[in-house]
Amino acid sequence: MRGKTRESASALALALASGFNRRGPQKKPGQGARARKGARTHVSQPHRIDIHHHFLPPDHMRREAERVRDAHATPREDLLSWTPRKALDMMDANGIRAAVGSISTPGVWFGDGAQAPALARAWNDYAAELAAAHPGRFGFFATLPLPAREAALAETAYALDALGADGLALFTNYEGKYLGDDAFAEQLAEFDRRGALVYVHPTAPAYGAPIPGLLPQVIEFAFETTRAIVSLLVSGRLAQFPRIRWVFPHSGGCAPMLAGRLDHLLGRPKFAEAIPGGPRAFLRNLHFDLAGAGSPGALAALRHLMPPERILYGSDAPFVKPQQGLAEMAQTPFSAQELELIETRNAERLIPRLARKA
Repeated sequence: MRGKTRESASALALALASGFNRRGPQKKPGQGARARKGARTHVSQPHRIDIHHHFLPPDHMRREAERVRDAHATPREDLLSWTPRKALDMMDANGIRAAVGSISTPGVWFGDGAQAPALARAWNDYAAELAAAHPGRFGFFATLPLPAREAALAETAYALDALGADGLALFTNYEGKYLGDDAFAEQLAEFDRRGALVYVHPTAPAYGAPIPGLLPQVIEFAFETTRAIVSLLVSGRLAQFPRIRWVFPHSGGCAPMLAGRLDHLLGRPKFAEAIPGGPRAFLRNLHFDLAGAGSPGALAALRHLMPPERILYGSDAPFVKPQQGLAEMAQTPFSAQELELIETRNAERLIPRLARKA
């Protein structure tokens, strides 16, 4: 029985990676065994939109490879060998029609208020050129030189108005201050004024590694994402700036599992002004991607909290191979309609220019 179960799971993962829904490939009249075999190994019509995809611009990697390597434990040669062609090949092999690129931790802020804006501008210019060179295949979330406030506001305007960025990318904390802090109120007000799409990626906590030798990706990234969400809740920023369209990765960290606890403890009168109506309604207005958190346990909590219209496909490529996440997703029985929303339609609604042309 175990062998049959493993075979079934493998077949389902292959079907997902090949772009089929759970009803399987639709046979055409007269289609023979040879044609069916070819259909299982060839992605004919990539359809997924990957909202969690990282660009590794060559110039940026040459300058910052050591910092990025230390943050991800990724070999330097892998960081320096990334190319758009490799990214496109990986996408095609996994049914990914379009990917929205963003910078990963540690970002561009290393304590130098002059260096960070230059690094952000170079990264954003590269991303815009890449998106223009491959229309319909790449979008991007512009990076900002926070906590340099004035420079970040200037880069916001440049990225959205001059480059046509699809949104802005933030980290969960900057020098230990989370996004609900007053230090970011002016930036959030500008995002709200524009109705901006804002993607929040976890980074290392300011207090360092609580468990020596453990990369923050192992557990801290989930906690970081949760802290950022709760910071925005209890500060009242989610209520104050309702036009910001938020996307959080990794199934929202621990937030779905803690939703009941947040309802109970943050639903008290003390928080009524900051969280009118309680946390759950605000949580359900966010968007969460599935990168690195598509296992049955994680998805059980996520699906209990979030409607399918608020869940997005994400791979975390190139740091994680897309087939890994697709194999995890294959263990959960999504309906065909849910898969269409999660893998394609929800992202098209947030970023209309990536919608497939009729």
